Amino acid sequence: MKHGEADMADIGAFLAVAEAGGFREAARVTSSSSSALSDAVRRLEARLGVRLLNRTTRSVVPTEAGRVLMERAGPAFGEIGAALEHARNLSGRPAGALKLNVPVSAARLVLPRIVPPFLAAYPDIRLEIVTDENFVDIIAAGCDAGIRYDERLEQDMIAVPIGPRVQRFASGASPAYLAARGRPEHPRDLLAHACIRSRFAGRPLMPWEFEREGELVRVDPPASLVVQAGGGSDLGVMAAIDGAGIVSLFEDWLRPHFASGALVPVLEPWWQSFSGPFLYYPGRRLVPAPLRAFIDFVKAMPGER
Repeated sequence: MKHGEADMADIGAFLAVAEAGGFREAARVTSSSSSALSDAVRRLEARLGVRLLNRTTRSVVPTEAGRVLMERAGPAFGEIGAALEHARNLSGRPAGALKLNVPVSAARLVLPRIVPPFLAAYPDIRLEIVTDENFVDIIAAGCDAGIRYDERLEQDMIAVPIGPRVQRFASGASPAYLAARGRPEHPRDLLAHACIRSRFAGRPLMPWEFEREGELVRVDPPASLVVQAGGGSDLGVMAAIDGAGIVSLFEDWLRPHFASGALVPVLEPWWQSFSGPFLYYPGRRLVPAPLRAFIDFVKAMPGER
């Protein structure tokens, strides 16, 4: 192996250990051995004349020099890996890992219709779904693409429509709650009701919005329960079914409970519509073959409302 090739191999070993947080986990991921990875990192440190990893019995943490090397070399190695994967898949069926960062609502309401047939069509692709309500740097998070709504997309991203193109927020309450407290006829009536609210981590409660015939009404109703958006939404729905108050959520999330009678629609003429989500990915990078296959699969699916 030439000197430059040895450098590249050792840098790759260092990145694997740093990203995995330890030699044992990196060995598992790379199908190598801990001793081989340790030797590679030591060679690289000796060649550079600087320590790259602080090693203890419990953890392996990059030094300042190690963090700089990760920031500079990591994206380049990712591009090389994507290029090799792209070339490899030109002659056969797409294979490899695809990691998506999505909100809980997309994992629950959008992806179930897409993921099973996609995996059936591409059995050599391993799909990983990471649920996260915050807008994250998908590259820094180690993801290939994400799903978000248009108001949370960055300008340099390519966006592909995925899932329903029109969605609505719906409100509902249990029959017992409405029998005891009465049915609101106007959004402002909610100010006299117990409501089940949600918020994103670290953010204030957002007002509820309703719209009818061009009239937009925002209300900030009292909360009998506050849950975290996404992860806590099911708790909010269950509380509403048990009579704790009125819940407002994606219509598709509440529809099964409307159908069963566990919840009754509230203020339906005022339910606000909004545009559906998008699959987004960086526009300045080579698209890995598994992601390209997923994009093409989504585009080929029958259109939704």
